[in-house]
Amino acid sequence: MKGRAWLGLLAVAGAALLPLLLPVFQVTLLTNVAIAALTVVGLVLLTGVSGLTSFGQAAFMGVGAYTTAVLTTQAGWNPWLTLVAGMGVTSAVAAILGLATLRMQGHYLPLATIAWGISLYYVFGNSPQLGGFTGVRGIPPISLFGLTFSDPRAFAYLALLFLGLGIIGAQFLLSSRTGRALRALRTGTVVAEAFGAPTFRLRVQVFVLSALLASVAGWLYAHQQRFVNPTPFGLNVGIEYLFMAVLGGAGHIWGAVAGSAILILLREGLQDALPRLLGTGANFETVVLGVLIILVLQFAPRGLWALMERLIPAGPPRLLPHPAALPAPTLPSPGTPVLEVDHAVKRFGGLSAVQDVSFTVNSGEIVGLIGPNGAGKSTLFNLITGVNPATSGMVRILGRDVTRLPARTIHRLGVARTFQHVRLFPELSLLENAMMGGYARGRAGMAQSLLHLERREEAALQQAALAALQRVGLQDRAADRAGNLALGQQRLLEIARALTAEPALLLLDEPAAGLRYGEKAELSALLRRLREEGMTILIVEHDMDLVMNLVDRLVVMNSGQPLAQGTPAEVRANAAVREAYLGADVEVNA
Repeated sequence: MKGRAWLGLLAVAGAALLPLLLPVFQVTLLTNVAIAALTVVGLVLLTGVSGLTSFGQAAFMGVGAYTTAVLTTQAGWNPWLTLVAGMGVTSAVAAILGLATLRMQGHYLPLATIAWGISLYYVFGNSPQLGGFTGVRGIPPISLFGLTFSDPRAFAYLALLFLGLGIIGAQFLLSSRTGRALRALRTGTVVAEAFGAPTFRLRVQVFVLSALLASVAGWLYAHQQRFVNPTPFGLNVGIEYLFMAVLGGAGHIWGAVAGSAILILLREGLQDALPRLLGTGANFETVVLGVLIILVLQFAPRGLWALMERLIPAGPPRLLPHPAALPAPTLPSPGTPVLEVDHAVKRFGGLSAVQDVSFTVNSGEIVGLIGPNGAGKSTLFNLITGVNPATSGMVRILGRDVTRLPARTIHRLGVARTFQHVRLFPELSLLENAMMGGYARGRAGMAQSLLHLERREEAALQQAALAALQRVGLQDRAADRAGNLALGQQRLLEIARALTAEPALLLLDEPAAGLRYGEKAELSALLRRLREEGMTILIVEHDMDLVMNLVDRLVVMNSGQPLAQGTPAEVRANAAVREAYLGADVEVNA
């Protein structure tokens, strides 16, 4: 059995035995850890995985707690019904706040979460219906089939059960196409959008999911304490939950448990030890915990759980059995115009990066786009793929005007690309990186992923990704982390990711950069095979030996303007091209 499987068994055994073996006070601490960890699991998904920093997680916990407090004490509802009601109220509040704030970038989003976190805190404290700052008392205990969870040991089992369900659902989510798209959000939206992911919708969904986990934790907290007031749901507690995530490892689900346990248990121990040691009742434990966080940020920026994972490797990804093949897209007939660029212009303020460029790429062709550095080649790629829409002119894919369409929609028309600067997920395996390229070929959403109902589709995506890795010669390293590859192999992995999409048009931005001579020969052979299979390729490349011996036609740009078009032989003979390259041999230097 693998090391991490043993850890899972140990966690299950601990959850089964600790409430029986520990004294009642420590059982209560265990329950507090479970409730906090459930809240922090949501924060890991939101902040550590998706890159959306939030200081307002405690406020959503308060929504769940106050909903059950009011409905059970004032309306006489069963606590299990108030769990559903709290999740409904929290979903509505989170969706409204998410739609209003999640388009913000940089430091504006964290500041917005601080603003609405403070606002919700004062809503709780200044609403007479919610008991004001005095709070709501007399919350009834939870009962199920005649069993009342008023005993601390029984309640600990309930809290651990909900924590276990939250961890399992989060792990299922991260092993799915939706989970890979969420990881892509952390490095920006360009890669996720380039492979068909609706990034804003995913942001709102993970924001609501994170809030729901906090809401369930608030429901548990209210029925554990039998009393709520605004204090546990303020901004300072939200910051504390963020500290728990950072301490344990914001990118790891089990880091939420580790961080919550360390912070709560250490604070409890310090509250007892420091007054005896220092002879004062001042809250010096806050100072000690602050120093601990600083040390972790300095020496273990990925959290303490990441250090443990180094000792216990994850092992190769599990391959799913008996996959159903994904539908194979139909490639256009040979000679059909796949890409048409018509008088494209792109201006950034007063700078014209692309000026009046027109060309066509037909099905089954390899067309090279060349020019000196700064010629506008990558900018033109971004126009074609929807990253930066053209200022004027038109871009058509298979006859459809895509000039103003977003990148995710253009990708779904059959366009896949690589990037001038490699954009991979270094902490994921080669297989998982390649599977990201097949996002648009799947259909399972967040709910199916949380319930683990997307396994057949996931198996098919695995096989498509393995086939793509085999095409570029990386199949033997499918289980390795992408961050361990050399630059040339990372570029091959980017091509494999694009091939997993089975595109009609493949755009390659300097794919040979960093490749050795033999790897370039293999790349050239691969691109020829793809052309024979009917794939259309537009390639930007500075290695003129590779380009001149590979492409059917060339488009030459200089200072954002079209300079020449034609076969390699015609471009070699073009005086304007040779002058643009300062008289150098175009076969050697571009």
